[in-house]
Amino acid sequence: MGVRVMATGVFDLLHPGHLYFLTEAKKHGDELVVVVARDQTARRLKHEAYVPEHMRREMVEALKPVDRAVLGSTTDIYETVVNERPAIIALGYDQVWDEHEVQAECARRGVPVKVVRIGPLRHNELATRRLVERILERAAKEPRP
Repeated sequence: MGVRVMATGVFDLLHPGHLYFLTEAKKHGDELVVVVARDQTARRLKHEAYVPEHMRREMVEALKPVDRAVLGSTTDIYETVVNERPAIIALGYDQVWDEHEVQAECARRGVPVKVVRIGPLRHNELATRRLVERILERAAKEPRP
């Protein structure tokens, strides 16, 4: 069996930054399993998702670097780590988790992992929030029929 890498996120409106993150995460191992945040988790951590969780999972799984995508737990973020048993967890540059705390908690639960932080895509104006803002700005400027 090869090295399993786990990446997590909401992946609400897929954009180039997501693809970059997952491509870079896959470089750390042989298999990439992506945990897609549940709707209630997205709501708690970021905002109400635009796309329902089952569709976000399906879209992520269709991306070339992704071997499998699963929905996360609604109660315990480490539950999926215990179930999937990755060797490496890849965090995005803007994810709030502390690498050392994640490593320590995984080890406490019997899953020793290495946590790596993936840097941003140089064009971070393509992040979901910024894309939505740009769409709204453009819509406000366009004449209505």
